[in-house]
Amino acid sequence: MSVPRCSLIIRSYNEEKHIGRLLEGVMHQGLKDVEIILVDSGSSDATVAIAGRYPVQVVRIQPEQFTFGRSLNLGIQHAQAELLVFASAHVYPVYPDWLEKLLAPFADPQVALVYGKQRGGETTKFSEHQIFAHWFPEQSVSRQPTPFCNNANAAIRRSLWLEHPYDENLPGLEDLGWANWAMSKGYAIAYAAEAEIIHVHDETPAGVYNRYRREAMAFKRVFPHERFRFSDFLRLSVTNILSDLGNARRQKALGHNLGSIFWFRLMQFWGTYQGYRHTGPLTWHLRQTFYYPRRLDATAANPDRVVEPIRYNIQE
Repeated sequence: MSVPRCSLIIRSYNEEKHIGRLLEGVMHQGLKDVEIILVDSGSSDATVAIAGRYPVQVVRIQPEQFTFGRSLNLGIQHAQAELLVFASAHVYPVYPDWLEKLLAPFADPQVALVYGKQRGGETTKFSEHQIFAHWFPEQSVSRQPTPFCNNANAAIRRSLWLEHPYDENLPGLEDLGWANWAMSKGYAIAYAAEAEIIHVHDETPAGVYNRYRREAMAFKRVFPHERFRFSDFLRLSVTNILSDLGNARRQKALGHNLGSIFWFRLMQFWGTYQGYRHTGPLTWHLRQTFYYPRRLDATAANPDRVVEPIRYNIQE
């Protein structure tokens, strides 16, 4: 049996609304030699049944064993390819050359990790649209100066993963921890702007708080000398709220986004502040809080590419 060009590893939990769209997008890729592995952490809905309609290998992990790093390591153990692609179950590619664009920077043997552009959909809160635009710009970067990346849309080399698997104890940001290790060894992190996906979020205030709290706990472990004080919470909340209000006003979108701008930014930075304050292990209660409540949906497209976007016709 020949080795596939890449192995796509998807983490899922109760993603029946979204997994079909992602897998349909993979089927529309110009790159066909793709192994697909779904790491499911106890879905009680139709996620696994929907995935079964496609050429997907399902690997199961118990909810009490789940962390982002452990689920990736488990999926990679079942993968065959040297190039490993990661995607969240609630993303979907915009264009049929997504995988080709994501893998292209690996032509440089010093590139350890490539991550692609993310944009929000119809249910994404206005403030998160601003975050996506800031974190994932329109121009690609062949060698970026920081280890920032995001495993919702990324790829790494299996040979380097064998040297350094993902940290299974981090509550999040396993991607940042791995990228930080790769850069410390002299490897490069690349950003591929044309490898675009839609990242579907429809979070409540509690969901935003939990996400940023979890990530702050992880960030503190990856960069133990970093600090986030109450004054940082106040300063960043105010400056980002004002920035979002200004952007919304210029886009004539202030009226229906006014409330979400305030609560999103307050929960973002209050969660970050509380995450930095947390001490102690990642308990089962925290795992349930951080990993299991989520509901999402969206659509979008980027008009700037000359490539025709994928036309989705998935019955949810």
